[in-house]
Amino acid sequence: MENSTSQRTAPSYIWFVLHFVITLLAWIGPFIFDWYLMITAYCIVLLQFLVFNRCLMNVKHDLSEDEHMTFYAYLFESVGIHFNRRKLKIFVRKWLYACLGVFTLILQLVLHYQPLLSLSL
Repeated sequence: MENSTSQRTAPSYIWFVLHFVITLLAWIGPFIFDWYLMITAYCIVLLQFLVFNRCLMNVKHDLSEDEHMTFYAYLFESVGIHFNRRKLKIFVRKWLYACLGVFTLILQLVLHYQPLLSLSL
């Protein structure tokens, strides 16, 4: 795991926190924002993986993607939970955000959930 023994620089720490907040918003966003905003965000994340074959924020907080490391693997491993990194990376990069998108559509369009910061009238 990167930076497990070294101190984070202030900019690296800020990028890490930003990455964590964005990741958290991906999970709680369907309850806060309209479906079209969330679907747009999920598509941007998936396009990033498709075009660059990596997460562009990882390098900002010094997280190497060697050994199939992902932000999710880093977070899980930092609290002692160890998954197969390769399988986790495949799941995150191919399925997770698509599943979150489907969940968002079902929650808001099928179940008629009104998000907290809805822009719809």
